[in-house]
Amino acid sequence: MARPDADEEQEKPLDPEVDKLRGKLIRFMVVNLGLLFIALMVVIGAIVYKARKAPAVNPPLAGDIQTPAGEPSSGDIVLPVGARVVSQSLSGDRLSIDAELADGSRAIFLYDIAERRIIGQFAIRTK
Repeated sequence: MARPDADEEQEKPLDPEVDKLRGKLIRFMVVNLGLLFIALMVVIGAIVYKARKAPAVNPPLAGDIQTPAGEPSSGDIVLPVGARVVSQSLSGDRLSIDAELADGSRAIFLYDIAERRIIGQFAIRTK
């Protein structure tokens, strides 16, 4: 590489028009960065406001079934007509029922005790 001349190494003063344009660009950049910062603060403020005003949502715990004191929970679990319960299993507030259906096939029903509804049905098949 060729070395630049010594005159080219020294900074030359900017042309007044270029200097004026440079000043305008710096002002434009400062104003835009200021607006961007203000917009960012508004968004963060809105998020904090929403987070403080939102009610606390607590999911029901496994033992949070509302029943009168000393009384057992009761209800109906509706299975298809002709189904026969083979086995059942309880985990928290979810009940798994293994049933033999009227046509001889088997299925597993998942029942949510807290919501008092069947939340899933899985057919058991062989290949």
